[in-house]
Amino acid sequence: MSYQVLARKWRPRTFEDMVGQEHVLQALIHALENQRLHHAYLFTGTRGVGKTTIGRLLARCLNCETGITPRPCGTCSSCREIQEGRFVDLIEIDAASRTGVDDMRELTDNVQYAPSRGRYKVYLIDEVHMLTNQSFNAFLKTLEEPPEHVKFLLATTDPQKLPVTVLSRCLQFNLKRMTPEHIAGHLTKVLTAEQIPFEEPALWLLARAADGSMRDALSLTDQAIAFGNQKLAVRDVSSMLGTIDQRDVERIVNALVERDGPGLLAEISRIADFAPDYSVILADLLSLFHRVTMEQVVPGSADNALGDAAQVQSLARKLSAEDAQLFYQAALLGRKDLAITPDARMGFEMTLLRMLAFRPGADRRAPPAVSNTSASAKVESRNEPEPEPDPVPSPVPDQAPQDCADAPADNAWLASLDAQAESAPDYPEPEPE
Repeated sequence: MSYQVLARKWRPRTFEDMVGQEHVLQALIHALENQRLHHAYLFTGTRGVGKTTIGRLLARCLNCETGITPRPCGTCSSCREIQEGRFVDLIEIDAASRTGVDDMRELTDNVQYAPSRGRYKVYLIDEVHMLTNQSFNAFLKTLEEPPEHVKFLLATTDPQKLPVTVLSRCLQFNLKRMTPEHIAGHLTKVLTAEQIPFEEPALWLLARAADGSMRDALSLTDQAIAFGNQKLAVRDVSSMLGTIDQRDVERIVNALVERDGPGLLAEISRIADFAPDYSVILADLLSLFHRVTMEQVVPGSADNALGDAAQVQSLARKLSAEDAQLFYQAALLGRKDLAITPDARMGFEMTLLRMLAFRPGADRRAPPAVSNTSASAKVESRNEPEPEPDPVPSPVPDQAPQDCADAPADNAWLASLDAQAESAPDYPEPEPE
């Protein structure tokens, strides 16, 4: 038999097998137990959280030969055919590839026919937000008043693109993103059943990289098993994901705490030999600073999932709240800047150096050579006597404007005129006639 990927092999077969989404499962189970079934359900959420899976499970609950039940038998022909994807009364439609109004008119025409085998004819429309406005208009009347033997199950990752007229005709359930704890716990169960040896910190790396998607986590696990030759080691998973060892992150943060610029640049140069993804490293730093801040607010809250609880607690004592917030914001902005920097390593270096430069209490003086010169100059200036201040000139009174001939002359020219007047002989004044 050919190999089946983990995401398909471990697809839940009952509501009890689902991981998370308790708020959705509880509502559906109560509706099935009380026979209060709506004709249209809308499941929203990010990729890989169980929208299509819940739709198929609901189709099994509605068409199980033992009756409408939240716990289908799994052994009757209807349950087996739905599980194998060949049940004729479960019509799965990919709205991303069938967006035209003609496809929707064909659907509305076939809705009138009774189911061939099952109790209900179930239409599971995936990525329903991809339908055109004309398709939605053609679908509205059927969605509002379908035949009694028809159930519509809609799934989308972008409910904001759906018309309000569609939303008002459905019961909407928003599926939450998976937490790292849920993902790591499920991976532990899967790998134990598959008899794959693993290291627990490696599972947490995969859980964080999955970003809330269980399908992504299982796909990454398949890739990690192939990369590590049928085992999961932390070093192999880190290399596959483009991250660095947790001890490298610790050395970077310690250099920041100790304000060791040369040591920080030396550590960056060392990890550059591994060609890491600098965006992932900044994401690891963001996660670390977040946990440090949480530890400062709630002492003892640091988990030991990555084996670094002691370091988080130590950093919470060494760093002030302002430092932790500054480092977080600098890493966040630096991650955005990586897309526009000429070189990723350059952007990463400048981000860390910005943390040092803007840290409260950082030395913002001139470089050492300039600082020593300026300091010696200051010492010499202290030894020299201070020059006396220049006398303040007395204000000159305003004079009335004069003609050009009466304008005051230059002081030197006036002095020469006085000298000539003194040397000139005295002549008697002429007598009046």
